[in-house]
Amino acid sequence: MRKPSSSLDSVQLGAYFALMEVAGLLRHAVEQQLREDGDLSYVQFQLLARLALDSPTGSERMTDLADGVVYSRSGLTYQAGLLEKVGLVVRAPSVDDERSVTVTITDAGRSRIDQVIPGHVEVLRQQLFAALTGAQTQALGELLTPVRDHMRAAPPRSAGSRRRR
Repeated sequence: MRKPSSSLDSVQLGAYFALMEVAGLLRHAVEQQLREDGDLSYVQFQLLARLALDSPTGSERMTDLADGVVYSRSGLTYQAGLLEKVGLVVRAPSVDDERSVTVTITDAGRSRIDQVIPGHVEVLRQQLFAALTGAQTQALGELLTPVRDHMRAAPPRSAGSRRRR
């Protein structure tokens, strides 16, 4: 039986480095825009956007949000606390499970998302999509979707045991 290689070939390595560089450059541009236009961190934007755009009720359990934005539970609790202090979300015990906390976007939170979305879209157009044709954009989505799905097939981070210090 052949032993799996412990290294990547040059094509795999090139693809990996290109992906990581693009992700880093794009994230930097997005974070800068979010700070300038809405005084939001990237994680805060993700949290508000999921509540405003993906949730029919504008509410989600903290655990589900943490899994969705791929962030630690404690980190998301801290970010939600900052957003709550400025009135962009409210937190309350879940009606379905008293051990869970539900986060709900406020009208001020929806306004903040409306405020940052135009600049966010422009950054994405300029930094990512301007370099691609429509067919390349479609191919990019087709390439990344199965990778994302494969990575998301693992149990959510919230299902894992917590590390003890």
